[in-house]
Amino acid sequence: MLKGKKIVLCVTGSIAAYKAASLVRLFVKEGAEVQVLMTSLAKEFITPLTLATLSRRSILVEFFNPENGAWNSHVDLGLWADLLLVAPATANTMGKMANGVADNLLITTYLSARCPVFIAPAMDLDMYQHPSTLRNMELLKSYGNHFIEPESGELASGLVGKGRMAEPEVITKTITDFFANIDTPLPLKGKHFLVSAGPTHEKIDPVRFIGNYSSGKMGFALAEQLATQGAEVTLVAGPSVLMVSHPSIHRINVVSAEQMFEQCISLFSQVDGAIMAAAVADYTPTHVFDAKHKRDKEDLNLVLKPTRDIAAELGRLKKEGQILVGFALETNDGLQNAKKKLVSKNLDFIVLNTLEDSGAGFNVDTNKITILDKENKILEYTLKNKADVAVDIVNYLKTQF
Repeated sequence: MLKGKKIVLCVTGSIAAYKAASLVRLFVKEGAEVQVLMTSLAKEFITPLTLATLSRRSILVEFFNPENGAWNSHVDLGLWADLLLVAPATANTMGKMANGVADNLLITTYLSARCPVFIAPAMDLDMYQHPSTLRNMELLKSYGNHFIEPESGELASGLVGKGRMAEPEVITKTITDFFANIDTPLPLKGKHFLVSAGPTHEKIDPVRFIGNYSSGKMGFALAEQLATQGAEVTLVAGPSVLMVSHPSIHRINVVSAEQMFEQCISLFSQVDGAIMAAAVADYTPTHVFDAKHKRDKEDLNLVLKPTRDIAAELGRLKKEGQILVGFALETNDGLQNAKKKLVSKNLDFIVLNTLEDSGAGFNVDTNKITILDKENKILEYTLKNKADVAVDIVNYLKTQF
């Protein structure tokens, strides 16, 4: 799958640099052309001669050769590459990449690259969990870079935790799969989807609100999967700390159910389908205090009014050829309630999950779903990671076109 692909491998100053030798060997074995860039510190962990021998190319470290003045053009390297891989990626290098600190050939090449970029972090567990590292990784993801998660285990420091660079075989498979996907026609290319995600916050006063426990993980996973399969995605997200990294996802942030309603209604006519995964509040206060409401000895009675039903209104507006998918989170009588929603909201299918199932619902990484469609078909799925659940839902969505 890598035959004829041009890969720039960027090696930084980590003890995991020794794994670069295996990476180069595996890439070359798969038919790729490999150009290795090294930082000065990387040479302390593995010799350029080793990597030059395996890649059959001179190793590039400096901007020019001090002996003859030959220029190593970062622009040409960035244009040459089909893929740029930083492995191992230290906290220092990721910080420079995230903030455009172009003080070596590796960073200037990264900033010049027009190709996909993959990053395989490697560092001690406390460095990996440091807020500055986490912030830089989120920034890099927001730029469209792909991360290959480090593994957990014994680290060079003797501590045990997350931070070991993924094994060369894992990295090679990830990149091989990536090229296999982009070289294969994407099934949803040319389609545009609307996805809602996360909770809504219904304001009581400037510091309090009515909300729910939704993290947005399921909706964000669906947006990522739709984009991975070629679709353009507009993600209308309630308050959530989650980030999106795919360049085909356009995020619109909202807070209240009314704001989400207005955005979804205005966008629906422009899309091929919509997945309403958000946990939208059913009620909102009729009165909002202008200032923080102070505690007193009397009960505080809040009068709530129903919010506007987004899925039902989209179902009313739905045109022929559009697909509308709803979600039902239930605590009892799940199938019966989901069937009612499927009909009343004019959905093409509905995704049921219930808090009665352990590991499903809000603020967890897993979910267990049942899909019901308008043809009375019922498909039950096992408990899975939400990213895998998103694959199941999107694969079922494709059968509706």
